[in-house]
This record gives sequence, structure tokens and C-alpha cells, in this order.
Amino acid sequence: MDKLELKGSWNKLKGKVKQAYGDLTDDDLTYEEGKDDELYGRLQSKTGKTRDEVIEWLRGL
Repeated sequence: MDKLELKGSWNKLKGKVKQAYGDLTDDDLTYEEGKDDELYGRLQSKTGKTRDEVIEWLRGL
């Protein structure tokens, strides 16, 4: 998932991510431009998925 793709659809994806993992907070899901790696890292630690699994999962939402 490239930066532009993530940035453009993050607000829509955020709701689906919260539905799948109810223990994620708004702080966990905060997207800041240029800090994609931090977001993926937070999602990795909360979901137990690898970075590649997180990216593929987000693409599938």
C-alpha cells in the first residue's frame, strides 16, 4: 500500500479496522503524513500480524 493510497482512503479504512479490532484506539489509528511506518508498527503490535500481512489486510478492506 503506497503512501498516496493510504492517505486517500485512511478515514474510510479506519472505521473498518476498528470494527475488526475493537481494542484499537484513535491514538493507535492516527495517520500522520510521512509516518506510515509508525502506523504499520502500531497495527502490527496490536494485531500480531507482520508488516506485509498488515498491508495486505488493509488492501483487502
